[in-house]
This record gives sequence, structure tokens and C-alpha cells, in this order.
Amino acid sequence: MGAMGAMGAMGAMGAMGAMGASSQNGVPIPAHEFLRRQNSGEPCTILDVRTPAEFAASHLEGSVLLPLDRFSPEALQGALGALSPMETASAPVYVLCQSGGRATRALKKMQEWGIPGCSVVDGGMDACAAAGAELVRGESRVLPLMRQVQLVIGTVSALGAGLALWKDGRFAWIPLFTGLGLFYAGLTGTCGLALLLGRMPWNQAGGSAGCGQGSCVGGGVASGEEHK
Repeated sequence: MGAMGAMGAMGAMGAMGAMGASSQNGVPIPAHEFLRRQNSGEPCTILDVRTPAEFAASHLEGSVLLPLDRFSPEALQGALGALSPMETASAPVYVLCQSGGRATRALKKMQEWGIPGCSVVDGGMDACAAAGAELVRGESRVLPLMRQVQLVIGTVSALGAGLALWKDGRFAWIPLFTGLGLFYAGLTGTCGLALLLGRMPWNQAGGSAGCGQGSCVGGGVASGEEHK
């Protein structure tokens, strides 16, 4: 899609969002309130911006997958286009990830594109699970993305510290570098390592074809039948 097409896509989505719940205005919604609205049958669109592997492991029934690393006006139009006109024209859009960081970045992009009526689910899937949400579970054994980040940073930092102690003090730059990276991620909410790991093949594989209860955009994801 060219520049004019992208502008048309954003315009259409902006008009669609304006018809939705204008009271959202990007304010995070607590998980328990989000689930109350969902369980009451209130129309809504749930946009999941995690990796295909995370989505395959567990997701909310009826949610639409659009990984953050594939986020664009065209991809968003395709994601919401997978739903019925009634679902998208009159419903607020709730954006979630595992804990809230990626969803916040996705919402910021949507606001830049002029799409109103969207909110982040505060705490993401972690908070929804803690609040008693029913999850559609698959068979993916891939660790959540942030646990992968923690393992990589912990391993690299430990190796750097060990080498600095027993080989050469200059290896101390390694844990210093990883520490500064964590500081930057906490300060800005942007983790470059998480974005890099999210593109790795094991995080893109979602299992067999077919999405079961959820909808897939930009990745083959399997949804299991087990609920929690």
C-alpha cells in the first residue's frame, strides 16, 4: 500500500474509532474492570500485540493478534478488518501484551495515527490471569518474552563479571553495558533486546495452522481448547 493508501487506512480507522467508546481516550483500564465489561457482553475489540508464540501459549478468547514488530497502519487495518463491521464500528479497542509495556508503545503509535477510542489493559495478560480471566491455552512451550530477556541479560552479565574477575578486568564493561541497557529500558519503556528476541524464529512459530477462538494477523498461530 502506498502513501495515499496508508492515509486512507488511517482515516478509515480513525472514523471507526470515533464511533466507538470516546470515553477511553488512551487511559489505561484496570484488568478487573476490563474483564467485567467483557463478561457483561459489552462489545469490544481486544488487540494482542505479543509474539505469535506467546499468543499460542495463552490468550483471551476472541482477541486479535498483531505483533508489535509488525505494527503498521496497513497491518492494523487488516487486523480489525478480520472482525465484523458491528464489532469494529461500535466497540472500544483494548490493547494488551504480557505486562503492559508493548501495549503502551502500540497505543502510542495508534494515537499518532489519529485513532481514538483505544485503551491499554493495565498489567496485560499477567493482570488478567490474576483477576481470574478464562484463557484459551495452546501447546507452545516457548518462555514469555520478558523471561527470555531476563535469561539473556542474566547470562551475559554473569559471564562478563566472571571473566572480569578471573581473566581481565576490562570484561567488566559487559555487565556495565547490560546494566545501562536495563536502566534505559526502565526509563523509556523500550527494550531493544525484547524487540530483537521477538523476531527470532522460535517466537514467530505459533504451532499448526488455524487460530481456533482467536484471530491471527501476521503469523500462523494455533489456539488450544483448554481454558483456565
